[in-house]
Amino acid sequence: MKVKVESSKIIKPFYEDISPSTRSSIPLTVFDKVTYEAHIAVIYAYRPPTAPNAAIQLGLQKALAIYREWAGRLGKDEHGNPVILLNDEGVRFVEASSDSTLAKIMPFTPSASLLNLHPSLNNVVELVQVQVTRFTCGSLVVGFTAHHTVADGHSTSNFLVAWGQACRGLDINPLPLHDRTIFNPRNPPLIEYEHKGAEFMSKFVKKENSLNETHHVSEDIVVHKVHFTVEFLAKLKAKASSMNGNNKPHSTFESLVAHLWRAITKARGLSGFETTHIRISVNGRPRLNPRVPNEYFGNLVLWAFPTAKVKDLLREPLPYAAKLIHDTVIKVNNNYFRSFIDFANHNAKEEDLIPTADMSKHILCPNLEVDSWLRFPFYDLDFGTGCPYMFMPSYFPTEGMMFLLPSFIGDGSIDVFIPLFQDNLPTFKKICYSLDLLENYS
Repeated sequence: MKVKVESSKIIKPFYEDISPSTRSSIPLTVFDKVTYEAHIAVIYAYRPPTAPNAAIQLGLQKALAIYREWAGRLGKDEHGNPVILLNDEGVRFVEASSDSTLAKIMPFTPSASLLNLHPSLNNVVELVQVQVTRFTCGSLVVGFTAHHTVADGHSTSNFLVAWGQACRGLDINPLPLHDRTIFNPRNPPLIEYEHKGAEFMSKFVKKENSLNETHHVSEDIVVHKVHFTVEFLAKLKAKASSMNGNNKPHSTFESLVAHLWRAITKARGLSGFETTHIRISVNGRPRLNPRVPNEYFGNLVLWAFPTAKVKDLLREPLPYAAKLIHDTVIKVNNNYFRSFIDFANHNAKEEDLIPTADMSKHILCPNLEVDSWLRFPFYDLDFGTGCPYMFMPSYFPTEGMMFLLPSFIGDGSIDVFIPLFQDNLPTFKKICYSLDLLENYS
């Protein structure tokens, strides 16, 4: 796939019927500071007819006038505190073309060639970047990158929907809530949970982990896409919930992640005495009391860490892993979020701790991370000629970092992107669709 960049420019917010606020900056919250300090890239594909580049650009400029943070820059205030500078310096907008039809390269496979469809993620000062790539058949691919420090997936997906609304001449609805001063620590602080080792770690631990990783990075990591049908997911959910009695059945998410945790652990060939955990994002909006509106723009995510010995994970049946995931996620509640706010404002500063969220880490084994995009309205980005027929993450070859998203088929099936070592892939392929094979572990 050859992609030629036709133009690259900075575009700024277009204040049509509104005036920009007089605020010069927005302080980062403890949730912004503890998340991944990196750009995340996603890719959309549209069949013809498609909106012209000028309309897509103008809609983006109008959306930036409402979501002004994206047009700013990360920096420091006069006291040296990290902030988003509301300076309207703009976002990058790239126009590109390909000499082939989209049908020739579809469906996209998770490979380094995807990096041609969005601007580079390295050494970027802009907080949002967009690339529109035209194919000879009239199809359009939109590559979008956004800095995670500014907003989480929930907020970013709301912005993308707003961009589409602006392109279609609609009022942006709902409007974002920009107040990042609502997460105040308690006085006195009440730290009820262990946050060191969860959201935070010492700098020495990170250095030690980096040293341990160096001898692995030469191994091939392959991003494998797995499609789970509605029928398979229903069977998996029934099996995962088979020991629940009269209790509520496990969710599709809990059942699928439990299955993948076991299958990947088996494929990795880990020792039974090793410990493995999954890092699962938990949205704080519905969990905090009082509830934070869904329109809150920024980061409001912490993580649950279901943990098990490898031998227990594989010897016990699927409901064991599903219940472990369910029970651990439930515990990341209002009390946990409040405890985190207190810890981050006091102990984390005093002990000079750093976040455990680290996109520079290439190997997660024996652990996993799951980023679920199942509930985000990513497929609602309509520039005026219809919704995308395909949406996917870009190429992120971090071993063990899974992405779950609704299949473009639109029937409730799920696609999972799983980076694994090449040597582990054959075993995983053999067992990923099996409901019973793992029960024979010994």
